[in-house]
Amino acid sequence: MAQKQGTQAPRLDAIRLDDLVVGDCDALESHEVYEGLRFGGADLSGRDLAGIQFRECSFDDVQAHDAALRGATFADVEISRLNAPVFSAPRAELRSVTIDGSRLGSAELYESALSSVHISSTKLGFVNLSGANLLDVLFTGCAIDELDLGSAKLNRVAFVDCAIGVLNLNHATLTNVDLRRAELSRIDGFAALAGATLTSGQVADLATSFAEHLGIRVED
Repeated sequence: MAQKQGTQAPRLDAIRLDDLVVGDCDALESHEVYEGLRFGGADLSGRDLAGIQFRECSFDDVQAHDAALRGATFADVEISRLNAPVFSAPRAELRSVTIDGSRLGSAELYESALSSVHISSTKLGFVNLSGANLLDVLFTGCAIDELDLGSAKLNRVAFVDCAIGVLNLNHATLTNVDLRRAELSRIDGFAALAGATLTSGQVADLATSFAEHLGIRVED
């Protein structure tokens, strides 16, 4: 008899950044490619940087409120202490990226592609990942007010020691999505939970919501 396979964890690639050169954030332009640079204390607020590409770069203590990053690419990039009440990067590509110790109010990342991404110790307000593709993505120690994954495709995605206020899964496709160490207050789109892993305690806590979704009348 074949052994039952458990939930597959995200597979994260190691990021190696060597011999980085100090970058000039004032010189950044949309649709240009920047490689091997280190940015510290940068302020990108209000800048139009659509289509910009960062490869093998690091960012520390960055302000990016209302920066326009539509279609931007971040590959082999480390980001720490990013602050943006409004973070706008729809249709972006994040590949081998870490984001740590950051605060994002409204994060517009719809129709983006995330692969080998680790987001840790970060406060997130409303995160719009509708229509996005997430492969090998790990959230660790994050507080998320609302996470919209409507029509998104997820594979090997895990939430560890995270609190999620509202999780929207309407029309999402889940494979190996581990929610066992997430504190879930509300889930919208129960029909899309196939492919997710929950603990028995979480299932018990959500029993009333499951019953309502299935049209079950519960009476004692």
